[in-house]
Amino acid sequence: MSFSEYDVDRRTRKGNFLKQMDLLIDWGGLAQEIQKYYHPKTDVTGRPAYAGILLFKMLLVGIWYKGLSDEAVEDMANSNLHVMRFLGIKLEDDVPDHSVLSRFRTALTKVRAWDPLLESVNQQLVSLNAMVSDGYHVDASVTISQRKPKGKPTYEVSQDRAERDDEPDAKQAMTVLTVAETGVDTQARWTKKGGKYLFGYKQHTLVDNEGLVQGLVTTAANTHDSKPFIGLVEQCDIPVGARICGDKGYASATHSAHLKTRQLKNGIQDKAVRGKPLNARQKVRNKCITRIRFVVERTFGGQALWFGGKNLRYVGVDKAHAWHILQAMAYNLKRLPVLWVKRNLSPRQFLCA
Repeated sequence: MSFSEYDVDRRTRKGNFLKQMDLLIDWGGLAQEIQKYYHPKTDVTGRPAYAGILLFKMLLVGIWYKGLSDEAVEDMANSNLHVMRFLGIKLEDDVPDHSVLSRFRTALTKVRAWDPLLESVNQQLVSLNAMVSDGYHVDASVTISQRKPKGKPTYEVSQDRAERDDEPDAKQAMTVLTVAETGVDTQARWTKKGGKYLFGYKQHTLVDNEGLVQGLVTTAANTHDSKPFIGLVEQCDIPVGARICGDKGYASATHSAHLKTRQLKNGIQDKAVRGKPLNARQKVRNKCITRIRFVVERTFGGQALWFGGKNLRYVGVDKAHAWHILQAMAYNLKRLPVLWVKRNLSPRQFLCA
């Protein structure tokens, strides 16, 4: 250990969250997973490339510290001793700049590496006895894009000329086309929620009874909450006999049949239809499901409060999905220390911890 490493270690508090992460998580195992998708030998200037696990940890730090920009993460890695120690950076080492972080995020997005990384993180949480497998909850939340249209749409219209009617391309030439505004996210869409119009994407999320994210699907905001339900259930490793809970927006014969086929218990609220109101038993059942579904709302609320997760600074559904997955991993890890103490220590040890 060099003098600078000793000094950094001496001046960082033992109970710091980042130190807890070093104690609980096997970063070497995650480094091997990242190596499958990101393994450059040199950077764009020809120098040795930074390790993927270093860049991954920097992205997590940016989310844990209120959703920092890549530039702010670079500054923090240069000035914050706790962050330096967590990243394994010495005072004399170079720190990856914000452009390296951006390229790393884009590279993993292109090869669709984020979902396997969430699964790897969750496997470690399972080994630490932090996750539960007796109940799951599904819901959707809107992430707002700042790249929304600024005014009324403009159109490209060709002049309707009779002498062109017999030309092969005449029909296409006279089609009315919407002109895309510069800087607008063309993959995001509008939705109405709580009387307000929102432009962006939806993260359709499945969590366990502790609110830890098991999997998620990202769609445009105008996609109905229930549409990705089956794919989301199939994406997650849910044990036979577990209960899947959801609000009445997920109620359908197709979803009920799928849960039955998978030997999963149906915890979706009943929905009244015209001419067939809910009976007393169904109303009581719906209330019971409502009482236990707070965990998924807590997850969305925690991400918004801790990470500023309601606003998206990236463009396109793939980058939005990468952001959602990064938030999910950051949220699960943020909850880990308390859950580990709660589940692995006796009540007496818990009181003393």
